[in-house]
Parts: sequence; structure tokens; C-alpha cells
Amino acid sequence: MTKTILALSALLAFTTVSAQIPESEYAQRRASLASGVGNGIVVALGSPEPAEDYIGFNQNSSFKYLTGFNEPGAALVMVVKNGGFSGTPMLFVQPSDPTQEVWTGRRLGVSNVRTALGIEGRRASSLDAAVDSLMSADPATPLLMVGSFDSGERFLSPDDQWTASVLKRHPGASVKSATAIVDHLREVKSEAELNFIRRAVDVTVNAERDAMRFIDPGLNEFEVQALIEYDFRRNGADRPSFSSIVGSGPNSTTLHYSADDRYIEKNDMIVMDIGASYRGYAADVTRSVPATGIFSPVQRDIYSAVRAAQAAAEKNSAVNGSGGAMSRAADASLDESLARLGLIEAPGATYDCDAASARQCSQRSLYYMHGLGHGIGLDVHDPGASSAGGKLVPGSAFTIEPGIYVRATLLDIIPKTPRNQAVISKIGPAVRKYAGIGVRIEDDYIVTPRGIEWISRAPREISEIEALMKEPWTGPSPRDASIVEAYRSTGHHEP
Repeated sequence: MTKTILALSALLAFTTVSAQIPESEYAQRRASLASGVGNGIVVALGSPEPAEDYIGFNQNSSFKYLTGFNEPGAALVMVVKNGGFSGTPMLFVQPSDPTQEVWTGRRLGVSNVRTALGIEGRRASSLDAAVDSLMSADPATPLLMVGSFDSGERFLSPDDQWTASVLKRHPGASVKSATAIVDHLREVKSEAELNFIRRAVDVTVNAERDAMRFIDPGLNEFEVQALIEYDFRRNGADRPSFSSIVGSGPNSTTLHYSADDRYIEKNDMIVMDIGASYRGYAADVTRSVPATGIFSPVQRDIYSAVRAAQAAAEKNSAVNGSGGAMSRAADASLDESLARLGLIEAPGATYDCDAASARQCSQRSLYYMHGLGHGIGLDVHDPGASSAGGKLVPGSAFTIEPGIYVRATLLDIIPKTPRNQAVISKIGPAVRKYAGIGVRIEDDYIVTPRGIEWISRAPREISEIEALMKEPWTGPSPRDASIVEAYRSTGHHEP
């Protein structure tokens, strides 16, 4: 009976969402971008066709934000004058071609663009000629790129390569990036976007619950990963929003561990940092659990310290408040706990960062070396305010994710200075006591005018986790029946 109630409660947690973001919202986003750039020829390139047609395709976030179009090899072009459109925006797309579609699936095609998306449709092969014509007609107008142009990466992106080809034909033309304006627009999510984030989180929480019931010493990490990602897909998610992290034992102390191929042992902590992508919107939820389902005293010590830091951050959150206030509260809480456990000398204590200088680093950073959180949205690390900084305005979506990672090699990798030798002597016994234990607790939040919502309600208190892990594993939770209708309403499996 208890198992049935818990399964039903998990189903009831699923958020009801509309099938898609309305075209009027995409049109408003494009208008806001036009207002922000003032004047120029705006070009946003969609992600290219994969090198092989059997490789999965994912649209880049900036292009998806402006168009909602999810086919490869597309481009958006808008001529902007005085903050408004000169003419209509144009979407360049691959033509509908039955001989190609037998390999890659049906395409929208040029003739259907206006009806489906409210934009003038053009053939992708005419993009260069159209841009050349616009630039020749008004050579003083800058070309404004949205996407991965001029990103500072070591290798030239497709956007960089395309822009270089344009400049060869139009030497002296002015080219600038307009990505920062789009990123700014993305900081505050619409209600439709927030609903998709909620749904992604609900699917992720369901997978965390199932994984807790499933975990047992002797399983391999990849078995847990497989269950999690099976849960994602069967409950309507597009894919994982990032590489699933299932790290047991020593792997729990590696932040972005993704090999997921170690057999779980009875004394292990297991960090499950996972997230579903729903209609392109990301969740990011982490739970850390003991392999046996019961926290040992040392596991309990570290877990309680991390949970206290998260609670301190939550207590210091407020609508229109500072994300930095949450981060400072979590840091202070971690300092207090680490000092009490003997892992640092005292709150605020430092050590020599390297042997070549007098630079000092926080002893806390030996165990907690990342920020408190980040925005979530179309990207798992999305533009916008977060628990690490910025102002938490309504429409923000973010994570809080403190952690403590006691690496078994820690004492060996601290620079060997006279000062550090004294630190090692002081903290060494505690490091050896807690070695190999990693804990991260990450939750997702949405800011509304009424308050800050905790939306990732997977068990996180020690008593809740132990109670759930005691339940016998009888298979994945039942699928939410509304998933099928929501999935079909997007056009999947239609004739």
C-alpha cells in the first residue's frame, strides 16, 4: 500500500503543460531583439546538419529561442532600422525533399514556414545571396551575428566560418555580435518557459525517486544511469540535458564524472547529478545517497553539513534579493561545519595556494571548489540570475547546489610549504576519516512575484531518503498517462 501511494504521489507531481510556446511569443522575442540592436542586419544561424544523418541533432539555444524551429541548416535574417523591422524577418530552411526525407525525416519546407511560424520562408541555399544583396544595398549597416560568432574559442565555429566568407565578399564591412542582447532577453523566463522547466524537473525528480529505490551494492553505475534515462524518455523528455553523473565511492568526489562504469560497493556514497530536457528546457537535480540505504556516521556528518549549507542559502533567498547573499550564507555554513568536523582549522582559515607565492586560498575550497548555483533554461547553465550572483527577479530559474568532496588524494596534492605542512598535520586525521566521501545536494527554484518556489521535491532529508530506499524495488514508477497526449500534440507520431 505504501508503495502505491508513493507512486501515485509521484504522478500527481507532474506539471500539466501546454504543447508548445505560441508563435506570438517568438515574434515578441524577435521584436525585443530588434529594439535592442537598433540598426543592422541580424543573422542567427541554426545548428548545421550532423556530419552523418544517423547522428542525433540538437538545435542551438539562441536560434531556438528566436524561432522555435528545430531543423538543421536553417538561418534567421532580420533587417532592423531604428529598433523596428524593415521588411519582414526571413527564415531560410532546407526544402521539403522526399528523396532526402526518407533518410532524415519529414521537413517543414519553405512553403509551410509562414503558416507554421509566421515568418517569410526562403530556401537555405539562397541565404548568402540574400545577405549579399542586403549588405550591398546599405554597406554602412553592420552585420549583427547571434550565436557562437567571435566566442574566443580555440577553433572557429560554423558561425565564425560563415562570417569570414561574408567578409571576403564584403571587405571592410562591420560585423558585431548581438548574442549578449539575446542572452539578456533569456534571463527572465515567460510563463510558458517556466512550465516547461517545471515539467523537466518533475520528470527528473521521478527518476531520482526510482533510482533511490533501485540502488543496491553490486549494481554498476551504468545500470542506475540506464534506469534514469529510461525514466526520462518514457515520461516525455527529449533527452538528458547533460551527461548523467552517477558517481559512487571515489567517483562521488569528481564533480563532472560521467564514465558511470564502476560497481557500487556497500560503503559508498553515490552522487546522482541528473537532468531531463523537456521541449528543450533543462532540469538539474542532484541527490547523494548511501549504497546500503542507511547513512553511516561519517556519511551522515558530511551529508548534514551540505544540507545545512543549502538550508542557509534558501533562508537567505528573496524575491528581488541578491544571489550573492545566498552564496555567502552557504559559505559561512560550510566553514562552520568543516571546522567542527576537523576538515579545516577554523572558519575563514586559509592555506598557501602554491609554493611560489604568498597567495592564500580558503581551506574550504579544498572540499568545495565550485559556485553555489546557476541559471537553468534552454541551457543547463542558462543566462540569468543565480544563487551565486545577480538579482532574483520574477521569472528567474536557478539552482542551489553546495557540496563537500573529500578526495582520498587531498593530503598529497596540497603544496608542500612550511605553512601547509602545519595545516596537513592539523586536518590530516579528519581527511583520512572522511576520505572518499562526496556529497552534493542540488535543487531547482523559480522566482515568482509571490515568492521563490522549490520545484525539485525529491527526498533530500536523511530520514526521507532512508525511508524511500527501504522500499522493495518492483520496477519503474507508472508512466503519467497525460504524457502520451502531450507528446502527440507536438506532432510526434502523426501521419
